[in-house]
Amino acid sequence: MIRYLNQLREGFISLFFPNLCLACGERAPIPEQLTCVSCEYYLPKTGFHLEQENTFTDRLWGRFPIHSAAAYYHFVKGGRVQKLIHNLKYNNRPEVGYMIGLKYGDLLKSSALFNDLDIIIPVPLHPKKLHQRGYNQSEAFARGLGVSMNLPVDTKVLIRTQSTTTQTRKTRIERLENVEKAFELVKPEKLNNKRILLVDDVLTTGATLEACALTLLNIPKTRISLATIGIAER
Repeated sequence: MIRYLNQLREGFISLFFPNLCLACGERAPIPEQLTCVSCEYYLPKTGFHLEQENTFTDRLWGRFPIHSAAAYYHFVKGGRVQKLIHNLKYNNRPEVGYMIGLKYGDLLKSSALFNDLDIIIPVPLHPKKLHQRGYNQSEAFARGLGVSMNLPVDTKVLIRTQSTTTQTRKTRIERLENVEKAFELVKPEKLNNKRILLVDDVLTTGATLEACALTLLNIPKTRISLATIGIAER
């Protein structure tokens, strides 16, 4: 009887507050997924994990040594990927990052460009921002990648020591100046000679990833690969 009443209550709630796809907000998601069948099919995947040189690597060309770099989706303003990431960052849905990480990790580990990594490091948030949001969206993505790629995730070695202003509407130079001294290392010897996958939510100008990568490259014999959920159009 109690089970029946619980099912009835859940059905009533879903009638007025349906569980909708987090990408389009229109249709019911696939069971145990966050997006609907249509969005799973039409979300604009990049295929960059199969390309040594791609739009991602071109955007960061000449700025620091990159072994490989890829984004799962093309990020278009007003598009479905933007809605997904908005839910991840601002609607208290860290599971979005985790689920995307699980799926993308399966692709990355099958690629010769990403199948020999040692460790995953998410771009850190400043403690103040972490307290406000309650979680780091890049870490959520990293945790999903870590599970599907069978790799450890380290959130202690690279830390953010400066609370910078928002990167929105800044030029590439302004973004880099905003974050160039924002990151520091703690016990960096743990990463000596490691092949690192540095991850973030979206690549726009790459200033934040560049600042993090340059900090990590101060560690002897490190190698940097990069992965993001999305890459924004210019």
